[in-house]
Amino acid sequence: MRTTTLGTTDVRVTELSFGAAGIGNLFRPVTDEAAFAAVEAAWDAGVRTFDTAPHYGLGLSERRLGAALRGRDRDTYTVSTKVGRLLEPNPEGGRGDDLAQGFAVPDTHRRVWDFSSDGVLRSLEASLDRLDLDRVDIALLHDPDHHAEQALAEAYPALERLRGEGVVKAIGIGVNQCALPARFLRETDIDVVLLAGRYTLLEQEGLAEVLTGAAARGRSVIVGGVFNSGLLTDPKPGAMYDYSPVPVDVLDQAVRMKAVTERHGVPLRAAALRFPFGHPAVASVLSGARSAEEVRDTVDQLRRTMPAAVWDGLRAEGLLPPHVPVPVPAAAQVNDADRPREEARNRGGDRHGHGGEHG
Repeated sequence: MRTTTLGTTDVRVTELSFGAAGIGNLFRPVTDEAAFAAVEAAWDAGVRTFDTAPHYGLGLSERRLGAALRGRDRDTYTVSTKVGRLLEPNPEGGRGDDLAQGFAVPDTHRRVWDFSSDGVLRSLEASLDRLDLDRVDIALLHDPDHHAEQALAEAYPALERLRGEGVVKAIGIGVNQCALPARFLRETDIDVVLLAGRYTLLEQEGLAEVLTGAAARGRSVIVGGVFNSGLLTDPKPGAMYDYSPVPVDVLDQAVRMKAVTERHGVPLRAAALRFPFGHPAVASVLSGARSAEEVRDTVDQLRRTMPAAVWDGLRAEGLLPPHVPVPVPAAAQVNDADRPREEARNRGGDRHGHGGEHG
């Protein structure tokens, strides 16, 4: 599987990253065996980048991911986790569940927002313990939407110090909005933005400031949420979009997109997975999975041949703006290792003025 580096660091990420929220019992329970098999399937497919967080299943995701990676050469894979939510024992924990926060686990702990310097250190120490690792490669500020000033004044400098000391190799922010990562790109020296749901086949809100800003500064973006809460896997009435029931107009757009891609023999979810690589700032697409079958399907879709006619058809139907960069067919790729950036240069990345070599 193709790899690239994040920003100006030497941290390598595979074009597909494994999102471990699902094995933290996101929305419904997953057995230990299924979680292990999902990570194993990702590894067998060549995935070497794994993303987790304390928030996912109150630490269950980190524990399961660490167990699944145990025994593998630590220098052969990349792990990212997040800071900003500390897990503290719940005095009444274990009698209820955590479904209000989206995870089917007992409420043995509670989350406490903490973007202080001490909170960053405590969070990473606890994550390393749950992961049973001596280090993580990437540390991300997790959803500091309502704690922006503390994250900028306290949490970010702490991460910067840890990076300078070599404790972590890359630092950044993980969010599902655009204004805050754009600000971090302007005001800090982060290496990467994990942007969920804001740069997809369905919507490109992240293009103007986040992706363009990252490319201009030689930084990287990992794109998550490419299916917009599952809508772009199977658009139909009752589907979810941004974790809520899909509006009628958005559903109509997704259904029309599906008709275009299938007209060219391409499932909509395959086009959704490939689309972000049209931009030079995109280093990896992060996709969650809770089973080996889901992993294998994702890998199969990512590897599908993507005719240029798919993107042309979407543009012709008014479903994709003409200024948005799209990938080029495999036959047009010049340097396979740097394909995402070459794709964007050849199909519109330069129209934002930031399509040059990177990494």
